[in-house]
Amino acid sequence: MGDIVCISHLRWDFVWQRPQHLLASLSTYGRVLFVEEPVARPGLIEPYLEVLPGHSAENVTILRLIQPAEKPVWLGHGNPLTQATYSQLLRDFLYEEGFERPVLWLYTPLGLDFAEANPHSLLVYDVLESLAASRETPPGLVEKEEGLLRQADLVLARCTSLYEEKLPYNPRTYLYPSGVEVEYFAPANNLGQFPIPRELVGLKRPVIGYYGVIDNRVDLALLAYIAHVRPDWSLVIVGPLSRIGQEDLPMAANLYYPGMKSYEELPTYLAHFNVAIVPFALNEATRYLSPTKVLEYIAAHKPVVSTPLQDVLALYSPVARVGYSPADFVEQIELALQERPEERRPGEDRLLAIYTWGSLAEGVHRLIEEYLKTSNGPG
Repeated sequence: MGDIVCISHLRWDFVWQRPQHLLASLSTYGRVLFVEEPVARPGLIEPYLEVLPGHSAENVTILRLIQPAEKPVWLGHGNPLTQATYSQLLRDFLYEEGFERPVLWLYTPLGLDFAEANPHSLLVYDVLESLAASRETPPGLVEKEEGLLRQADLVLARCTSLYEEKLPYNPRTYLYPSGVEVEYFAPANNLGQFPIPRELVGLKRPVIGYYGVIDNRVDLALLAYIAHVRPDWSLVIVGPLSRIGQEDLPMAANLYYPGMKSYEELPTYLAHFNVAIVPFALNEATRYLSPTKVLEYIAAHKPVVSTPLQDVLALYSPVARVGYSPADFVEQIELALQERPEERRPGEDRLLAIYTWGSLAEGVHRLIEEYLKTSNGPG
């Protein structure tokens, strides 16, 4: 496969998510150069490239343009003030480091300028979101993305709805959902490994739990319904509020909101869930959602109940139960509580074997290798 040069609008060391997981796994097949957006730095005379190690991945290098500026400002890829300089410095760097016609991997259409300036063997666009559906998309970016979609040799989509949206632009579009760190969440299957969090001490069993951001994607009416019809259950909703206020949350004697917890704390809470739920509404906010927390729950071998999200139905429904109405959701939780773990285990193991980051990276690697064998690639 050779080396990968990734142009990203995300910072490598900010939040560890799909780009980092996937590229770190792909770095076992070759070097990965992660090209971040420029950084404005007052007091400089000449721009230069800052080169950093990809701390959590041995074969990953982070590159960013440091641009002189009178004051700190945001500089994105494609900025007329920096793009020509960045493209030339990157071209020089690739030559000096022996990156000969690497795979060019884009997370933003604004990275297309690098494709025109730097020779590469393959152009990959890994799609994270629907720019056409976002109200925050800058003018002209949707059209630029359409050009990238048509030009890309391979397009990867992280969820089924994005796959359906992008496929008409490029027949070489493939569904590659996100994966899970099985070894990180698997210990939550053993309750004895984790002390009970203080917010859960004394709660009635069973504990029906969710963790994640609590925002306009969460079906608050569903939570209120569950708490009302099953007062003998403890409903624990872990996570920070976003785009909604405290006053919007349903309140009940058996409904608990422990607040935001760190990534390191999540297995501790998950260990004490009897059933893990994905109580998301079906709306515009969840249209392009692929809830990777389903895989995290399954990695801990917890029974899972979700609303009928498109990706859950398409990818996880053989293992995750689906409630199509509030009453059905409650019934599915009741059935999940009656299940024996050994009944779910074969399906869980099959699903986890498919959706580890290593397995997904292996699939992408094979896809790239097959394309390179049958094509001379772009110039």
